[in-house]
Amino acid sequence: MLFFCYPKCSTCKKAQKWLDDNQLSYTFRDITLDNPTKEELKEWTQGSGTLLRKAFNTSGMKYRALGLAQKLKDMTEDEMLELLATDGMLVKRPVLVHKGGVLFGFRQTQWEEALLK
Repeated sequence: MLFFCYPKCSTCKKAQKWLDDNQLSYTFRDITLDNPTKEELKEWTQGSGTLLRKAFNTSGMKYRALGLAQKLKDMTEDEMLELLATDGMLVKRPVLVHKGGVLFGFRQTQWEEALLK
């Protein structure tokens, strides 16, 4: 599994603790130093059934500073992918890529269903 996280994010810390507590192995990538690429994001959102807009960190300062709440509705999928690939802080985190798909954000019950079946 591939685990993207921002080390200072409390939700990411909870997710990482949950992975460790459940003895699930993963490769760690700091989303601020090794941002997901446009190609990765495209593959994950297409393969997961997740709407691309759900991949944005809507509570982030950068999202608000760029006024993306209004701009996203007029952006193409390609433009959204390009934007997400420019800055890991725009991506909803943590991101967990596993053999069954991708999870954006940490909701423990959702992770349990996806990973502990």
